[in-house]
Amino acid sequence: MPGPRGTYARGSAGRNTAAPGRRRGAGGAAGDAPLTSGRVPPLTVAVLGLGEAGGAIASDLVAAGAVVRGFDPAAPAPPGVEAAGDAAQAVSGCDVVLSVNAATVALDVARDAAGGLSAGQVYADLNTAGPALKRAVAEAVEPTGAAFADVALMAPVPGRGLRTPALVSGPGADDFAARLAPLGMPIEALGPEPGAAAARKLLRSVFMKGLAAACIESVRAARAAGCEDWLRSEIAEVLDPALLERLLTGSERHATRRIHEARDAQELLAELGIEARVSAAAEGWLRQLEDEGGPREPGAERGASTADAGPRASADGR
Repeated sequence: MPGPRGTYARGSAGRNTAAPGRRRGAGGAAGDAPLTSGRVPPLTVAVLGLGEAGGAIASDLVAAGAVVRGFDPAAPAPPGVEAAGDAAQAVSGCDVVLSVNAATVALDVARDAAGGLSAGQVYADLNTAGPALKRAVAEAVEPTGAAFADVALMAPVPGRGLRTPALVSGPGADDFAARLAPLGMPIEALGPEPGAAAARKLLRSVFMKGLAAACIESVRAARAAGCEDWLRSEIAEVLDPALLERLLTGSERHATRRIHEARDAQELLAELGIEARVSAAAEGWLRQLEDEGGPREPGAERGASTADAGPRASADGR
């Protein structure tokens, strides 16, 4: 949750596993894209939000030869990253700006950075959010002359960092791909519409969050019936055991953020004329996990409301 403007809430951008067969940018496939220090002219990148995801991406950018500035009032800059005094100072004169925060503060972060933005820059929002919020951020950036890029990270950032596969849309999509792909980021550009990348990630989220909810419900029922080990072995015939464990533990750790994602997905499905039965059920399980108070990601706040992120186009604000 945001406190005063400029206080960035933690968000682990990108929690789903990338689907095979996508067209990628020059960075190659997820997990094997090389970091290319010394092979391209130095790029200056500002990273706003230096939590788990932002810090990992910033560190990889340094390793790839980029000049990196960072700002996060609640986290120190990683080694090699120049710490800025505020968001506007961090972004001033940079080629690319990466906002890696929680959706609840995405709009405030863009407004804080606006004073340092100008034509020729790309402002990329990497936060997991619905299309409406991405469009709102794009509108906040547009008067500055910087090109907006809606970036959807399609796999967990820890362990991948800059190599995390991404979808990108918006006026700055092609420039984002041209600047970041040579440094090792696998990118698929979708066109100039802000929110298109976010929408695809949410459509994928319907499946992934629904799968997680089915795993949680069946495993808990089997535990109550005294046959959890048996059921896990049955599920292992369909899902990799490591994926099952990630779905179970990840849902606990990231329940607060994923509630917002499930609600975003429901809004998107409503716009498409599809009844969101699975997403609603997934939200119910995530709320129960939040109420149970299990381990959560750093910076997560129970009962967080996406309405705090600023003006929104729908009831949930994303």
